[in-house]
Amino acid sequence: MNSDSRRLINSLPHAYPFVMIDRVVETGEKNRMVCLKNIPFNEEWCTGYMDNGMVFPPVLIIEAMAQTSGLIIGGGRGGMAYLSSIRDARFLQPAVPGDQLIITSILMHELPPLYAFEARVEVRGQIVSEADITLALL
Repeated sequence: MNSDSRRLINSLPHAYPFVMIDRVVETGEKNRMVCLKNIPFNEEWCTGYMDNGMVFPPVLIIEAMAQTSGLIIGGGRGGMAYLSSIRDARFLQPAVPGDQLIITSILMHELPPLYAFEARVEVRGQIVSEADITLALL
């Protein structure tokens, strides 16, 4: 992982095990961020969520989208971003251990202190989840 990716992830207010981003993949555009989350077979979230331990909890997929979105506004605006709302969340297929989540978030509207994003998560080119996320920057 390059130092820019590590620096961005370290700027999140979260600590292990609640950081849902393993690597920043793209930061080229000002209002777009692409991150990656690996789901290992021994991840605590998977082993305790369902009896068979084979599903990554959807609420943590939402958290990964929110953290990716937070990286977009966290850079030069200062303050701490809080999840304000989740709209139109859809879970199209489960994410399971062994999957690599590609999380894309795009800043659509900003009316400080509120920032609205369209976020989606893909696995092997297939959309797993999508949602409209609003963060409040305090």
